[in-house]
Amino acid sequence: MAAALSVTALPAAHAESAPEKGSIALKYLYYKDFQKNDTQYPGEPKPDGARFDRITVKAPSVLLVVPIGSVWSVEAGATVDDVSGATPRYYSSVSGATKAPGGMSDKRNAGDVKVTRHFPRGAVAVGVATSSENDYESNAVSLEGRIATEDNNTTFHLGAAATRDKIGSTDDPTLDERRRTNEAMLGVTQVLGANDVVQVNLGWRHGAGYFSDPYKSSDQRPDERDQGTLLARWNHHVVPLGGTLRSSYRFYKDSFGIAAHTVEAAWVQPFAEWWSVTPSLRYHSQGAAKFYCDPSSDPAVFPFCPGSPTYSTTDQRMSAFGAVTLGIKLQLRWEDWTGDVKYERYTQKSDWKL
Repeated sequence: MAAALSVTALPAAHAESAPEKGSIALKYLYYKDFQKNDTQYPGEPKPDGARFDRITVKAPSVLLVVPIGSVWSVEAGATVDDVSGATPRYYSSVSGATKAPGGMSDKRNAGDVKVTRHFPRGAVAVGVATSSENDYESNAVSLEGRIATEDNNTTFHLGAAATRDKIGSTDDPTLDERRRTNEAMLGVTQVLGANDVVQVNLGWRHGAGYFSDPYKSSDQRPDERDQGTLLARWNHHVVPLGGTLRSSYRFYKDSFGIAAHTVEAAWVQPFAEWWSVTPSLRYHSQGAAKFYCDPSSDPAVFPFCPGSPTYSTTDQRMSAFGAVTLGIKLQLRWEDWTGDVKYERYTQKSDWKL
């Protein structure tokens, strides 16, 4: 739902109006991750550096944009995620979100619809979204609006959303938990000149309910979580090169004790008449949750946290780490057609944190 509230691109200065033409977009995502056997675990032989394939995701999706008259538009999207593989070694038990032995296999169906009313200097949109898989259901509603000054150089954004989740477990058919989340976003976009646009967004989210992972050993998390974000973006067009720098910084902090910094830069370079290439670089660093513990090397404790803490997790996503993402995208624009292919590689290491 956070994606529904985020402004995915910095808008240029123009009057608000419904799109003149309808459009259809098709996308296919293929994701794969792996983990090297380079950690010494209790009771196991010395690691040999072998590569263990983990998660594979195949996700086709479709998006429709339909103008209705001159002041209304409707956007509708749908996606199907086929997920298979295994979870990281010893940070969790093998996922039971599947009937497949020794591994994990799941399918998620998701869809969303947003209706927008356009005004001369702004717009108001209402959206609904739903997602369903074997052991998890999520439903959400959102309301967002934006209004620009008379010269269209400053645009204010405001959004709110509510999400309701239902969590189960194929390991424990009796598990029937709930989680509710409310969130809000406030932002401003400012055109600084012919070549510069900046944007600042503030986000807040409050969740209450079940936050533990039913598939992880000894995973017990607080039943409330507050999250805050500050996002700053700057797009700068370099006239002599004909390219554009897209840069951003994001600060995140939550009541679990995690604080994170993310810096990203991408360079959009057109070439020939219809083509452009966009290399990108992202760096992320975060601290650990205050109830996170590394898996103990003591076989008497492993894989639990020492002592008897009220809250505990060995989920590596809540550990302290740094991560680097390298990407490149090639795009073709020809009349009413746009096509692109993008490749990204993400690497995460505890030594890379700030």
